[in-house]
Amino acid sequence: MFNKILVVCVGNICRSPTAERLLRQYAPSLTVDSAGLGALVGKSADASAVSEAQAHQLSLEGHTARQITRQMCQEYDLILVMEKRHISALCNMVPEMRGKVMLFGHWDNEREIPDPYRKSRDAFAAVYALLDQSARQWAQALNVQQG
Repeated sequence: MFNKILVVCVGNICRSPTAERLLRQYAPSLTVDSAGLGALVGKSADASAVSEAQAHQLSLEGHTARQITRQMCQEYDLILVMEKRHISALCNMVPEMRGKVMLFGHWDNEREIPDPYRKSRDAFAAVYALLDQSARQWAQALNVQQG
């Protein structure tokens, strides 16, 4: 059983914090956190990500970006990333993690979720929709009581 899930993107200010909060909402019994491969350490969530989340009654308040570490990789049961290149980057960093690293869009035909950073409001809206769909699919696949 996957009880501790880590969601990973690059900066840990747009996609992974949103995905983390969505997965927590749909799977409240799980421990879900996020981190970045090149995190903007200490930064709060991107203003556009916050605004898009708020439009869907989701709060990113209190998020602080953090850099992924080898220890974090070992601590979590499942690591969900946004792009295939993130799988490669993580597996280069911690080769033994390969079996527990998957795409956040795994259940949506192995969909990669593009980075909306410094893009239009429409880009953030499109990414939010993908993250929401994938979070729901993960909660269902993990047979977790949805909130």
